[in-house]
Amino acid sequence: MPKKPLILAFDTSAAHCAAALLSGDHIVASILEPMAKGQGERLLGLCGDVLEQAGVTYQDLTAIGVGIGPGNFTGIRISVSAARGLALGLGIPAIGVSQLEALAHGTDGVVIASVDARQDKMYVQVTGTLDDHPPSLCSLDDLPTIPSRADPTCIGFQADMIAALCNGTVCDPRMPLADAIAHIAASRASRDNPRPAPLYLRPADAAPARDAPPAILP
Repeated sequence: MPKKPLILAFDTSAAHCAAALLSGDHIVASILEPMAKGQGERLLGLCGDVLEQAGVTYQDLTAIGVGIGPGNFTGIRISVSAARGLALGLGIPAIGVSQLEALAHGTDGVVIASVDARQDKMYVQVTGTLDDHPPSLCSLDDLPTIPSRADPTCIGFQADMIAALCNGTVCDPRMPLADAIAHIAASRASRDNPRPAPLYLRPADAAPARDAPPAILP
């Protein structure tokens, strides 16, 4: 009997540290810890906790699923770097999944998924249309064009306000973020996937230092 795929998924793209383990079609362990900072120190420990709950080790994994954003710059880099390192060390694939597609996962029809981008902006992706939109950075005043009579389902940040503008229905995500990332990664595990890379839709808020860096003596 073939071995069931065992996929560890994790995400630190927002103020949380989340991980889930998918065995075949079932989530066998899942943990979400809200945290504003410290994800870099906690992530691998959290992944270890998830594996311990399921009674497996890193060597049992067949793939890694990782959230690539959009979201917090530092958080995204933490997860993507960890996924690449684990994949390289274990000799298994790492599969990147955006937070927006994870929010929409499992919801039928036209879906508008949105994530807070701060500064009166949001990250938005529309799926389920004949011409799906790529993720974009926008505001309530310049949302992507939604087909008439689409009756979209709106999930995520300011979903109620988006629904009011496009005659949509507000809905919660069908599953926790890390669980959805694991399921999406499983659906892609049988094909060649590019290495996970951060999904950045806006420049970093931090500006480079104005002063020249000190010279490094030989």
